[in-house]
Amino acid sequence: MNRQQLIELIKRKHSFLCVGLDSDITKIPLHLQGNDDPVFEFNKQIIDATIEYTVAYKPNLAFYESRGLEGMISLQKTMQYLDQFQNECFTIADAKRGDIGNTSTQYAKAFFDKTASGFNFDAVTVAPYMGEDSVSPFLKFNDKWVIVLALTSNKGAADFQLLADSNDVKLFENVLRTTSKWGTPANTMFVVGATRAEMLSEVRKIVPEHFLLVPGVGAQGGSLEEVAKFGLNHDCGILVNASRSIIFASNEPDFAEKAKAEAISMQQQMESLLKAKGIN
Repeated sequence: MNRQQLIELIKRKHSFLCVGLDSDITKIPLHLQGNDDPVFEFNKQIIDATIEYTVAYKPNLAFYESRGLEGMISLQKTMQYLDQFQNECFTIADAKRGDIGNTSTQYAKAFFDKTASGFNFDAVTVAPYMGEDSVSPFLKFNDKWVIVLALTSNKGAADFQLLADSNDVKLFENVLRTTSKWGTPANTMFVVGATRAEMLSEVRKIVPEHFLLVPGVGAQGGSLEEVAKFGLNHDCGILVNASRSIIFASNEPDFAEKAKAEAISMQQQMESLLKAKGIN
């Protein structure tokens, strides 16, 4: 999915919601546990319940890789199921990869080259610590996106990301300035945590046109209104991820209905915020 298609999808659904499929098998409702593949069945029902209100899905690879081959089969089946909605959603592999160039090339094939790996994600999250040659292999695929970790919402982010140099330039600001030159707003996004919403205005001064993937709204306490206030641009320019607050809204047989209700609530808020910004 290219940039214009993503923008059109946001406008059509009046939503910039990304649902994180952090499908922890220990939290799957008990009535699904006897299923041959409870994680896939859970994901399938979450997707069916939320697809009308959601523009993106983001499986967190840790919850699949930790289960070995069975987990990767669950992920593959989930992505194959999403294939039928290819014009209805943007897909993100939350993998946080980053390594030397030849290794990153293999990671890129793993997520983007369906012939090689069976996976055909639209985007992958990448850690830029090792520099340009660790990120550039992902940018060689047409209509695919790199989502660079910039300013995250976890407590440990302050250990490095907020450190300033002698010119009082913070590390995350250097990351934004440097990595934005490796790609373009058509193939590069940045992760900026919702719990750092007040810093989004500083982020926007550096990357006014790029899309931002914003986790931390919902269970982590981030404010959707604050994110929109500081992060929205003329094309919308943000995807707000919600995981636990939607997919684990209930652990009873009504889990899909409760997930749908949470997605609708967020979509309605997003529609109002988009209208206030003049994005229709």
